[in-house]
Amino acid sequence: MSAVRPRVRVVHLNGPAFRALAAGDLATANKVSPVSLTTYFVDPVSRRTWQRRSEQALRDPASAGWVTGVIWDVPEQLAVGMAGFHAPPDSSGMVEIGYAVDPALRRRGYARAALECLLQRAAWEPGVRMVRVSISPDNLASSRLASQYGFVQVGEQWDDEDGLEIIYEVAA
Repeated sequence: MSAVRPRVRVVHLNGPAFRALAAGDLATANKVSPVSLTTYFVDPVSRRTWQRRSEQALRDPASAGWVTGVIWDVPEQLAVGMAGFHAPPDSSGMVEIGYAVDPALRRRGYARAALECLLQRAAWEPGVRMVRVSISPDNLASSRLASQYGFVQVGEQWDDEDGLEIIYEVAA
């Protein structure tokens, strides 16, 4: 990891960008996205995320400002991954976060920087009281990162796509 923490922000997308990415149409996505995207954003794993977000934005257009966006390295002007909430806060004030960094750009501090952005937003949002993250038991790097920010294990769940996940939470 570099000695200097990357400076990132999460850039939110809209329905047309979600639909283009879900379809694997990078050219169209780049026409409607506020930032330039790479092929990472249309790989098979990423496309599944965009398909979920596209359907979600169709059902609830206001959710687009909460859900998965682009981790944007501000000084480098580079899209390095995706991060966001799974949805706006639920009735109890809980939000679940998710993030993924392009494999070619891992181990440079981007996951940490994205997590910090998401936690800051959760702290600023009056309707958010609890932040959750679900991590595969095999993903030790993410588990260690979450624990450094006060997340504690509260249970586990089975995800049809990802298998067993450990649930961690921290107060916003």
